[in-house]
Amino acid sequence: MKTYTPYKERAIALRKEGKTYREILNELPIKPRKSTISAWCQNIPMPTWYAKKIELLNAVNLTKARRVSMAIQQKKHEDLLIKLKKDNQYFSNYKYDKDALKLVLAALYLGEGAKRKSHRGLLLGSSDPRIIKLLLLCYDINIERLRCRICYRADQDINILQTYWAGITGIPLKNFYKTKADPRTIGKPTLKQDYKGVCVITCGGTAIQLELDIIPQLILESLCIGPIVKWHHG
Repeated sequence: MKTYTPYKERAIALRKEGKTYREILNELPIKPRKSTISAWCQNIPMPTWYAKKIELLNAVNLTKARRVSMAIQQKKHEDLLIKLKKDNQYFSNYKYDKDALKLVLAALYLGEGAKRKSHRGLLLGSSDPRIIKLLLLCYDINIERLRCRICYRADQDINILQTYWAGITGIPLKNFYKTKADPRTIGKPTLKQDYKGVCVITCGGTAIQLELDIIPQLILESLCIGPIVKWHHG
């Protein structure tokens, strides 16, 4: 009958050196159960630094587990995006006229545009350049009439941001107002490296703003009984 005495003695010696059960198993030519190693090594005093070693190992294992979890979640997210894009691919085959685009823009303006009426007219701010491109597709706006200001974080370069938004919108750099960084972001680094601030566009005349405000009202009123009551914070 094969004896485990030499392996037991080796396991005990390794344990006294501060090896974990997994490390002991990796060094033995045989692979007994971890419970067997535990029984062999019970009551063996451990080095004073052993607790710190276990703390560091646990931290490393936790980091690895989080990375694995993040990778799994990222894969699920990517798979969902692929499925949603496939399920909605038929939208890309539609022939959109300006009225259809205005419906989309009006819905977005509910969340992104200024609701207060003023002599300044249209005021639209967004960190997503697509809504601004949509505005320019819907309305034949003279670029020279548009003015911009950039809301940005303290660790960002306003010159780089203005150049970026000027390229996206086609608005000349001379039409950009001077602005200051948000003081609440001082000492707080920007986590999203692709964040380009919020571009706020203003345009004289209220016709566009009024139309974008009226379109969703008319749609909702056609779906509901009676007019929509608009609440204003005063």
